[in-house]
Amino acid sequence: MNTKRSRVCFIVGILLAALIVTSPTIWAEDAGEKMEPVTVSFEKVVDGLEFPEGPAWDGKGTLYFSDCYGKAVYQVTPEGASVFLAGTTEPLTFQKTNGLTVGPDGGLYACEFERGAILRISPEKKVEVYAAGYQGKKFNRPNDLAFDAHGNLYFTDPHKYSRDNPDGVVYRIDKEKREVVPVAEGLGFPNGIIFSPDGKQLYIAESAFHRVLRFDVLPDGKLENKTVFAEMPGGDPDGMNFDSEGNLYVAHFGGSAIHVFSSDGSTKRIIRAPGSKPSNVEFAGEDLRTLYVTENETKAVYRTRVEVPGAVLSYPVKKKNQQS
Repeated sequence: MNTKRSRVCFIVGILLAALIVTSPTIWAEDAGEKMEPVTVSFEKVVDGLEFPEGPAWDGKGTLYFSDCYGKAVYQVTPEGASVFLAGTTEPLTFQKTNGLTVGPDGGLYACEFERGAILRISPEKKVEVYAAGYQGKKFNRPNDLAFDAHGNLYFTDPHKYSRDNPDGVVYRIDKEKREVVPVAEGLGFPNGIIFSPDGKQLYIAESAFHRVLRFDVLPDGKLENKTVFAEMPGGDPDGMNFDSEGNLYVAHFGGSAIHVFSSDGSTKRIIRAPGSKPSNVEFAGEDLRTLYVTENETKAVYRTRVEVPGAVLSYPVKKKNQQS
């Protein structure tokens, strides 16, 4: 998940743990041979979750994330971690969210995979359906989402986890018309999604095939020139994020690692995750040098400091005192 960021000095509060997890991490440059691990420290931010996913930094001091099966969206602020909004049926807010991102209007956009919809949650916690489906049918299982520089929203919608019959779709929602159109079809469980920092390419984690795809983005928003950017055997590529040098961080669910790829698709670094099932990554803080990791073996959220900051979004996020 990708959002514009600003500095936050986090304080350990309710549900925060002072536990520091030391994990072997590979930071050596890839020289065509197996990398040797070094050590990095992960701080456990919050645990006791059911399936943490979708971390999204709002650029103003708050990190949001989904607890998919816990039916809640959490927030991490300088005061600590707490439930931002719980899923309810009366009144209906949401049931199960996955990917989150903060839009250029300041709203929090969410993949609601139980209802098969894309939601917008205002800073005042008002929930509205941004897109209910395509051609009269609800979406299958919205997973992750990303805005382009013009405010159009792209999201992955996997169905079956299959190589024999790949049926996943990537949709685009037009900012002005709210028109929903498929821009990529026949994918094997499309998962994480992110634009390159210049907005000219779109990256999609194709989990069933254990690889990351790259598409060129045309001026009209359509995609072309599908290529395999990177292969990731041994687990599913999941959530992704770019740093300011154009390196792509990819959570390797089941692979116990976060892979860092150079712009040419070669492996630059491999960070050993604090568990075997990292699901997503997000840069945060004013300097964008705090990397958050959602992890599902330990059912917790972690953070660590990195040398290279995350990339800044290509679109400005509306400030808190502007109308949402």
